[in-house]
Amino acid sequence: MINWIWMTMLVTGLVFAMFTGNMEEVNEAIFEGAEEAVVLCFGLISILVFWLGMMRIAQEGGLLTLLSKVMSPLVRRLFPEVPKDHPAMGYILSNMTANMFGLGNAATPMGIKAMEQLKELNGGKDEASRSMITFLAINTASLTLIPTTVIAIRMTYDSENPGEIIGTTIAATAVAVISAIAIDRFFHWRRVQRARAK
Repeated sequence: MINWIWMTMLVTGLVFAMFTGNMEEVNEAIFEGAEEAVVLCFGLISILVFWLGMMRIAQEGGLLTLLSKVMSPLVRRLFPEVPKDHPAMGYILSNMTANMFGLGNAATPMGIKAMEQLKELNGGKDEASRSMITFLAINTASLTLIPTTVIAIRMTYDSENPGEIIGTTIAATAVAVISAIAIDRFFHWRRVQRARAK
């Protein structure tokens, strides 16, 4: 569906440019955009490689294990249906840790594996379980301590202080996570109340 939306927007823009005589500007924008995309990608690659390397060092040094142990009691309360030693718990903790360091690209495979494991716990049903809904809400909001991708973009565009957004990012993502958990719990409570009323 999204492909059709993008295709429609592209074709509409090109047709409109043809009829208004702006094809030259469109061609310039296409080539400038392509050049900017390459510059942006190289900037992102360098910072992502750096932070992925830092994550690997943290993993090898035991920092991620320590962080997982610290977060484990909270995560067990958020996901009471998931057994303590189930692989889903490990993937959830790894996903949350990667998201904290702004490594969404590294967090995605772990998030997919966590969802697969949660679906397995749900008996393979197509309907999402409570844990799957909670994980999706938390993963979407994801508390971020170091927004590496945004810092990389700001560095690419010569920001005077690329890291100045760290404080506001922590505050915004903390509010988002708290809101996501509160809304998730409210709807779970409402569903339980409806089930009891029947």
